[in-house]
Amino acid sequence: MVYFIVTIYTDKNLGRGEYDEYIREVRPLVEAYGGRYIVRSDKVTPLDGRWSPARVIVIEWESRRNLERCLQSEAYRKIASKRENSVDSRAVIVEG
Repeated sequence: MVYFIVTIYTDKNLGRGEYDEYIREVRPLVEAYGGRYIVRSDKVTPLDGRWSPARVIVIEWESRRNLERCLQSEAYRKIASKRENSVDSRAVIVEG
C-alpha cells in the first residue's frame, strides 16, 4: 500500500479561496483512480505549536502507479490551480 498524506495551511486574512471547490472536484477523481480516503478533516488538534495544519488528508492507494496516474492526469491538472492558488499544501508519499 501507498499513502498520500497532505497537510493544508490557510491564511486567516485571505481565507480558502477556491479550495472548497477543489475539495468537491478532487474526491471523485481520486476515487476514479483507486484512491481511498482514510482521513479528510478540518478537525485537527495540534499537540505543540510547531505543527499546526488547518486540514489533514490521508489517501490510501494500492500502488504508487495509480497515485501518480491520478496526479498526472489531465483532469487533475485542470483543478490543481484551485488548490495551489488558495492554500499552502504540503504532501508526502509513504510506502508501507
